[in-house]
Amino acid sequence: MCAFKACFCLKKVRQKPGYEDPIILASETPFTVNEVEALHDLFKKLSSTIIDDGLIHKEEFQLALFQNSSKRNLFADRVFDLFDVKCNGVITFGEFVRSLSIFHPNAPESDKIAFLFRLYDLRQTGYIESEELKEMVFALLSESNLDLSDDVVESIVEKTMMEADMKGDGKIDEEEWREFVKKNPSIIRNMTLSYLKELTLAFPSFVLNSEVPD
Repeated sequence: MCAFKACFCLKKVRQKPGYEDPIILASETPFTVNEVEALHDLFKKLSSTIIDDGLIHKEEFQLALFQNSSKRNLFADRVFDLFDVKCNGVITFGEFVRSLSIFHPNAPESDKIAFLFRLYDLRQTGYIESEELKEMVFALLSESNLDLSDDVVESIVEKTMMEADMKGDGKIDEEEWREFVKKNPSIIRNMTLSYLKELTLAFPSFVLNSEVPD
């Protein structure tokens, strides 16, 4: 009988896969324990929209952003990939909180710059090449419902490469990217979500509001 009760208690408190203690997550991020708990409520809603397994699948991520689980966008895919730290096709609660913490007003600027670099480094080579930059600009324009000609996009890419590629080797490394962003701080403006300081249960709209390099 005692063994049965012990088994019942274990099942009752067992958390879903990927759950982490809010106290630990708060100690590793700018979030307070209360804010982490509020994020967990949001996470539970997002992770149960299609498959109620305590994990955010890409379709659920897309549904939260676009109200459409089948819509695909390169920029949104890259954000999902960066949140999916373990690269196993799902986002756990711990990954969700740690990744979202980069957008907190108190997060180090260096983390924001590094995250954006990884976002644009589509091939994960440690460099941003002109073709990658062009693909991302098109994705951002598409999601913002802006229709610019190929010539205008080429002009944006060429101007960015000319300014950022200080070594003149046809690609932007992390050091060059940091210097470029310091000269153009508006690029990371949307890497800070002010409402994360007074957390509200709304999914971040940074994907829809991100800017392309001038």
